[in-house]
Amino acid sequence: MNTTLKIMAFLAILPLFTAGLTQSYDMVAFAEKAKGTPSKSYGSKTAGIVCGDRLCSEAPATQPVQEKTEQKMDEKRMMDKHMADKGMMDKKMDDKHMMEKTEVSADAGSVLKLSRANVPAEIPLHKGFYNGGDVYFIITDSSDKTHADIITKNQKWKVELAPLLKNTPAKALSKTYMFTNGITGDGVHGYQGEVFTSTPAQPDVYSALTSHVHVTWKDGSTPRILNSEKAIMDAEKKGEISLTPLEVVINMPQIVWPDGQMMVKEDKTLSDHMPYGGGQVLDIDTEGKTVTFIAHRGWGPDGRTIYYIVTDATPSGPAEMMGVISSPTSASLIANSAAVDLFQFTNGIKGSGPMGFQAGIAAGAPGDANYSPMWRINVISWKDANNSALLENISDITAYQKAGLIDSSLARPMDSDHIVNCPFIDPFQ
Repeated sequence: MNTTLKIMAFLAILPLFTAGLTQSYDMVAFAEKAKGTPSKSYGSKTAGIVCGDRLCSEAPATQPVQEKTEQKMDEKRMMDKHMADKGMMDKKMDDKHMMEKTEVSADAGSVLKLSRANVPAEIPLHKGFYNGGDVYFIITDSSDKTHADIITKNQKWKVELAPLLKNTPAKALSKTYMFTNGITGDGVHGYQGEVFTSTPAQPDVYSALTSHVHVTWKDGSTPRILNSEKAIMDAEKKGEISLTPLEVVINMPQIVWPDGQMMVKEDKTLSDHMPYGGGQVLDIDTEGKTVTFIAHRGWGPDGRTIYYIVTDATPSGPAEMMGVISSPTSASLIANSAAVDLFQFTNGIKGSGPMGFQAGIAAGAPGDANYSPMWRINVISWKDANNSALLENISDITAYQKAGLIDSSLARPMDSDHIVNCPFIDPFQ
């Protein structure tokens, strides 16, 4: 009998719930959202594991409001008919009594609990040189498919193709020398390590985005390790090597450099709701040549799951908060096509995003023609945070902007241009 009372009480208040829900959300936005966008899997090992906003083995966390309401209305009609047929509908039951018997659970819709929101990502380190000292760095993206494929094969870890990086202006690039022959080593082409012309210790000129010059030993010359730009220039003057500039831009964030390294997070315990700041690196192993980053979960433009790491940013305030390298040269990308929009949320549903709300949405993802690791940060604010909803793709953002429910603007912390180097990676490879 108690079960019957609970069911009837639920049915009695359902119309009120449905009416309130309809008033709380702009149906223009939901009509747009309901059109849907095809999604596809991302990452060599996420297929069958991660499905959009959940593990594939889990039930969907949310349903569109219209679909959920229609489903409940159908259930109500079916239950009404069943109870009437059985003669169980007691029209004299006191409404107050029904309400007292109803068990109401707390509303959990204001918190987005993404599974595996933060996971460790082990990335291979390469050893190079700057001014005679050692530099350890990672390679995550290339504007050129040939280099992306070669480096992927050599390091046995996926380098993403980012064609937009070829549009990077010269002032946002640092120069790196690659060797095409000579002494066998850890370099991109299988020879000695790359030679850098700057490190994060020179913030006014350092950039993780590097232009490249091929260094080739000439016949009759005796190859040796060249560990500085000066040594390379001296060898060229002697006629021992030839230098060939390339129209290739590669994302090569430095992890360790002479007299410095990236911050290592003190508390290495990962959770789905851990603080975003305090460092993005969990471990640096120069002997084993690996670095372990925290990979953050978010959405691609079509709702697919993506993971990204953070290596550097501008201005200095956000960089210090996240515990990454400050890279002022990246500011020149604010109006350049080498940078792509990434949307973060300042209010609404609480979650694992950098500001404590839902995870962000990117305008491009690996495999897209407009993918880039350099992100121009946009902030989204709900005009009425009490009526916020989960947004999962660019179409959702467009629909809710059109309906006047959200505002979107460029982030300008410290009243400065804000660019973040966030390579999208597959942490499960």
